[in-house]
Amino acid sequence: MANKKPENMSFEESLAELDSLVDQLENGDLDLEDALKKFERGISLARVSQGKLSEAEQRVEILLNDSDDAELIPFDPQSDI
Repeated sequence: MANKKPENMSFEESLAELDSLVDQLENGDLDLEDALKKFERGISLARVSQGKLSEAEQRVEILLNDSDDAELIPFDPQSDI
């Protein structure tokens, strides 16, 4: 799973790997270089997961909107909306 790009992983896969990385880092048995690599991977997974959560939140908000003509637009985490 570690070879898969976070962008290509499902939210659930990302969360499971992130949980595993946190456990490994909390255990404290890693050398500094390995710990830094795992931390970097974890940050990447967390960012992608947050983006997926934000997109899902936007979609739910649109679906719950009273307006029948609301348009579902692709989520852009870089936009200033």
